[in-house]
Amino acid sequence: MDFRLSDDLQQFQAAAREFAQRELGPRVEEAERTERTPLDLFKAAGEAGFLGIRYPEELGGSGASCLAEVILREEMGAVCSGLAAALSVSSHLGTYPIHAFGTEEQKKTYLVPVLKGEKVSAFGLTEPNAGSDVRGIQTKAVARDGGWVLNGTKTFITNAPIADYVIVVAYTDPTAGIEGMALFVVETSAPGVGINRIKKMGNLSSEIAEVVLQDVFVADEACLGGDRGAFKRVMTTLNIGRVVVSGGALGVARAALDSAVEYAKDRTAFGNAIGSYQGVAFPLARSHAQIDSARLAVYRAATLFDEGHNPVQETSVAKYLAGEAAIDVTDRAMRVFGGYGYMREYPIERHYRDARYFAIVEGTQEIHLRVISRQLGLG
Repeated sequence: MDFRLSDDLQQFQAAAREFAQRELGPRVEEAERTERTPLDLFKAAGEAGFLGIRYPEELGGSGASCLAEVILREEMGAVCSGLAAALSVSSHLGTYPIHAFGTEEQKKTYLVPVLKGEKVSAFGLTEPNAGSDVRGIQTKAVARDGGWVLNGTKTFITNAPIADYVIVVAYTDPTAGIEGMALFVVETSAPGVGINRIKKMGNLSSEIAEVVLQDVFVADEACLGGDRGAFKRVMTTLNIGRVVVSGGALGVARAALDSAVEYAKDRTAFGNAIGSYQGVAFPLARSHAQIDSARLAVYRAATLFDEGHNPVQETSVAKYLAGEAAIDVTDRAMRVFGGYGYMREYPIERHYRDARYFAIVEGTQEIHLRVISRQLGLG
């Protein structure tokens, strides 16, 4: 399978890179310092056509491919992983279930404003005692006249502090096992919704929070795709999201390698540029090879989605390789910088912290190894 980009995708890549440098670049320092996501960035992304690019044009999207979204996430991630995550979550995790399973009215009410950058969305799955084990969620929705009452707690929810709504995964019938799950659009301004900010190590410009639901009433119209059978909808949403987030891992790794190569050419020791020594050059060469191989795996998975397949194993391979690349490459790059790599004045320090995100988000590395091993008939 040939993964060379078409002329159209190369043009898109150039446009995505220019957008990231123009709109994300000037906002990075302030957003990272304050640990706040600038809301005007969503508006800028919407006006530029970079929100929900895979959705139909009539909804405000571009009708682009999954591969295009991966490319966009990589270009944004190379500038700022945190801001890239905030935009990507709002334009995929918090919108894809509405696009794929919602009614026309739900799309008009919730999806279209997000694609314009007028509203921000989030996706509420993870709980204090249920992360990789989706079946273990405890949030429940009980039927009431004209709607549902939700109770439960979601945690590590990206965009929750700034979101207008959160798509919440809840059990409507716990006795039915995974078939008893449903998806609900919960507006964060609704009575009974509590948002508790969470501090974290990296991706500081991407805000996360705990979302507490206490007797939150939502109308029947807030249920996406029916009050049962949402487990498959959740997994479909996550599987595509895992490919997209892998693009972000590639972006961070690429930015770290580029900065380390430049530094290795300029920095001298013992009368020579440090990049002339194998102890520096070879780790950087390994980093290039690792990024290149991971990118091929990510592009393959995205292409399979675009061809109408559901590439479970290929997606886990892509996510695992991209996540490992982000961690390994940023570690090697930081060592090239020596003491300067430990200082806040150099971006490599931020890339190093941000890279750890990709070993956890959208399924831990161990979960993806489990998926791969099962596809091999093991375990």
